[in-house]
Amino acid sequence: MGSLSKTVQELALQGEEVPENFLYKDGHGGSPDVPVMDVPVVDIGLLGTSAEELEKLKSALSTFGCFQGINHGMSLEYLNQVREITKQFFHLPLEEKQKYLREENDIEGYGNDMVLSDQQKIDWNDRLYLVIYPEDQRKLKLWPENPKLFRSTIHEYSVKIQSISEVILKAMARSLKLEENCFVEQYGKKSKLYERFNFYPRCPKPDLSIGSKPHADGSAITLLLQDESVEGLQFMKDNQWFKAPIIPEALLVNVGDQAEILSNGVFKSPLHKVLTNSERERISLAVFYIPDPDKEIGPFEGLMDESRPRLYRTVKNYVNIYFQYYQLGRRPMEASKIQD
Repeated sequence: MGSLSKTVQELALQGEEVPENFLYKDGHGGSPDVPVMDVPVVDIGLLGTSAEELEKLKSALSTFGCFQGINHGMSLEYLNQVREITKQFFHLPLEEKQKYLREENDIEGYGNDMVLSDQQKIDWNDRLYLVIYPEDQRKLKLWPENPKLFRSTIHEYSVKIQSISEVILKAMARSLKLEENCFVEQYGKKSKLYERFNFYPRCPKPDLSIGSKPHADGSAITLLLQDESVEGLQFMKDNQWFKAPIIPEALLVNVGDQAEILSNGVFKSPLHKVLTNSERERISLAVFYIPDPDKEIGPFEGLMDESRPRLYRTVKNYVNIYFQYYQLGRRPMEASKIQD
């Protein structure tokens, strides 16, 4: 495994030709001119009391595989502070950011794609990847001390997101008529939250490169704070790409592979990608709820019967295989599906 010799931000600032390993000759970058996805808006504050809102959640996750979550307890003003601190970090001098470089075979820290082969296509983004929960699993040497408020802001955000993620997982269980703690318990006491701060610099060849290659998430669920004004995220539904709309005060929540497996395919882990942009840079913050790697994840008994047989094998340490598949542009989910 290796790393790029330069960050994507450096390449963009120096105005050099886009290197070959970023380019897809077939116009693979995709088009921004696709329909807007009609993503359902779910009031997270009502999930504990409203049967209608719970049904809306189930419908969203079993068709689109995602929803826009509002009324989650964080104000737009606060979310904009989190966005701003992210932008400030990526605009620090390179030597300051390099204090937090990820190590060769680790995903945590600052950098970009792990390079697994010479043929691999690289995503046009830089990122900072941190374990944010539980607190005793944090590698504080990788938590930026600049900007000054970074650590305190992200600590506060992680506490809020951890609470919101459990509310959503419990609601997902109830929507399937299961005991509300079954998702949380199945994922184990050693579940972690990883946060990925994404920075997509302006790209001179947006039609031939891609910000994030098409993939589904290896998480249980992912909670995304989008850029407040710059589009780029697209989801696939019925073999067609759709733009994810921006609602600045919302969290975009999507199913990951490990919730699709537990739900025996009721919830859909959607394929998505990020386009590049020649005019505006873009940021986003994704929090991944990652199950304990030692726990075996398989479909719940209550979701299998003669009319809906078991669709997936039991998996373990799914995220480990996930990253290897991702860099190859493949879905590890294919390996866990039971073929007819």
